Amino acid sequence: MELAGKVALVTGGGTGIGRATALALADQGALVAVNFSKSLADAEETVKLITKTGARAFAIQADVSRESEVEHMVDEVAGRLGRIQLVVNNAGITRHIPFDDLEAVTDAVWDELLAVNVKSMFFVARSAARTMGALGGGAIVNIGSVAGATGLGSSLPYSVSKAAVHGLTRSLARALAPHIRVNCIAPGAVATRWWQGREEQMQKLAPHLLLEVISTPQDIAQAVVWALTQDAMTGQIITIDAGQTL
Repeated sequence: MELAGKVALVTGGGTGIGRATALALADQGALVAVNFSKSLADAEETVKLITKTGARAFAIQADVSRESEVEHMVDEVAGRLGRIQLVVNNAGITRHIPFDDLEAVTDAVWDELLAVNVKSMFFVARSAARTMGALGGGAIVNIGSVAGATGLGSSLPYSVSKAAVHGLTRSLARALAPHIRVNCIAPGAVATRWWQGREEQMQKLAPHLLLEVISTPQDIAQAVVWALTQDAMTGQIITIDAGQTL
């Protein structure tokens, strides 16, 4: 699939992997809707960086864990740009909880992480698929995590939520075939704001990776763009982790 002229929706596009992906898509000639939930300033900065290059983008607010807001967002993007052909389900959150502190994993923590990390991806995919399916198809990439494969991560419910993202990807690939492809990029450690306050820990991790580097948001964005262009690939979980899980 050529990306030039395609309409792309990137959730959580204000910072980190989301921003890098929005920029990478715009560099390929896509028109980009940059979703944000709370930080309008971050989303507007992403849009500013894109429009400086001469590409088109705009920011759009929605809490993607809320079905009604997702429906409104998709309708607005399709209304402004005609349709949606590309979706990057990037929005996600975590909670840093020691794995052995099971008492700290409350109902509220479960509900929040599953709502934002899993249900939101289903809501966005389902809503966008209505447009894609009626107008020639499209492609979706979900952002998972090596935590979903290893069971390790910032917290037990975070790891479980990312395992669910991997399962959701495979199930959506079946449900939306043959006209919509669904794949997943599963990053390892990435130098984003999630490491804020733990930069020393991040640097200690790097020498233990096969490539001895921490991935950048741009590394993940390149993989996302590649996955969106692969017409013969669906239901796949692609790991980008500098050798972390080998």
